[in-house]
Amino acid sequence: MRILLVEDEQDLAHWLARSLAQQSGILVDWAGDGRMADLRLQQEDFDAVVLDLGLPGMDGRTVLERMRGRDDRTPVIVLTARDSLTERVGTLKNGADDFLAKPFLLDELEARLQALVRRSRGRAHPRLSCGPLLFDVAAQRFSMAGETLPLTPREHAVLLALIQRSGEPVGKQSILDRVFNGDRDVNLQVIEVLVFRLRKKLVGRGVQIVTLRGMGYCLEEVHSRLMASAAMPQA
Repeated sequence: MRILLVEDEQDLAHWLARSLAQQSGILVDWAGDGRMADLRLQQEDFDAVVLDLGLPGMDGRTVLERMRGRDDRTPVIVLTARDSLTERVGTLKNGADDFLAKPFLLDELEARLQALVRRSRGRAHPRLSCGPLLFDVAAQRFSMAGETLPLTPREHAVLLALIQRSGEPVGKQSILDRVFNGDRDVNLQVIEVLVFRLRKKLVGRGVQIVTLRGMGYCLEEVHSRLMASAAMPQA
């Protein structure tokens, strides 16, 4: 999971990013002001947003209104020290999905994030799937036909980025950001190599990674007739 944390308190932001990564493997990108957050949300894809209201440049309420105004449906949890009923109701009416008052427990924030992302994908249980390929969120495990799919950590991260948006194109840069979290020493060719390896492990198993020129990669189910055709020897 990759989230955007919009918080102007630098120490809090760094603690949250480090703690969520260590405890849950959640990748956290940080924006310290509202204008930067608004720009990044227009250019990048995130699984969820953790948004403070009292921000420099552009307040959190305006960031939220602009998101919903352009039909950006990314789940948003609002963090704020203003824990009044009026504040909570107003924030939810403006498009927030959840509300968490400061100070808060890290475990509660993590649980709310996981629940929001699951609901946003239309799933009531912690599993993702594409055809016969299943990903158990709780166990952090890919499986096919009840057997664990052997993957390296990087292959696992790439396949997770794809299955989270199965049936939709995911750009190479978006995958790179999720897998390597902004490591500038890594280039897009690494993603191409990892996708090549994943394709070899998925061939003939009912799911495939398709290249969409100019858009990235798409994880999709292979229908049985196509599988049978692909398996037939060529004359």
